Amino acid sequence: MLSREAAWEHLCAWTKTDALRKHAHAVEVVMRAAALRYGAGASDVERFGLAGMLHDADYEAWPEEHPHRIVAWLAECGEPEVAHAISAHYTKWGVPYESTLDKALLACDELTGFVGACALVRPEGIATLEAKSVLKKLKDKGFAAKVERDEVTAGVAMLGVDLAEHVTFVIEALKPHAVELGLARSAATS
Repeated sequence: MLSREAAWEHLCAWTKTDALRKHAHAVEVVMRAAALRYGAGASDVERFGLAGMLHDADYEAWPEEHPHRIVAWLAECGEPEVAHAISAHYTKWGVPYESTLDKALLACDELTGFVGACALVRPEGIATLEAKSVLKKLKDKGFAAKVERDEVTAGVAMLGVDLAEHVTFVIEALKPHAVELGLARSAATS
């Protein structure tokens, strides 16, 4: 299995902005928790984390080729399940969802970014963020307008989970990492 260290090194070689690196780490954190929450099990935590970390690794350098470069690299590294999940993390690409990993990445990617955006506009950061606030902001198309709400909805539907419960899960997965992800009070108000 590809090590986390090698994956992070590769991500950093292709991704120069702090914002996209933080998004990669945030989705990694949530996906590691998703491996346990959605039935994949402890043995899949690393694989889920790799998918979360690397899902947008080629986006900054080669947006017109995204996700083909990272998918090819993962296939070369012997990570076909991670490669497939990344190739399917956007419904409009028409790739079939074959595993919990595929569905979880779709359900966690956009929502993780959206929860982060919600935390950044709060004086307390993510510390006091609740699902009801996120759900309210999801209805406001002007807030974090680049987040595709249909992708969030499709992901939770594929996983067969309640949206509010999944939002709470994402918030709780991110809270212990708030400082490193820039979602803590000091980061949110600076």
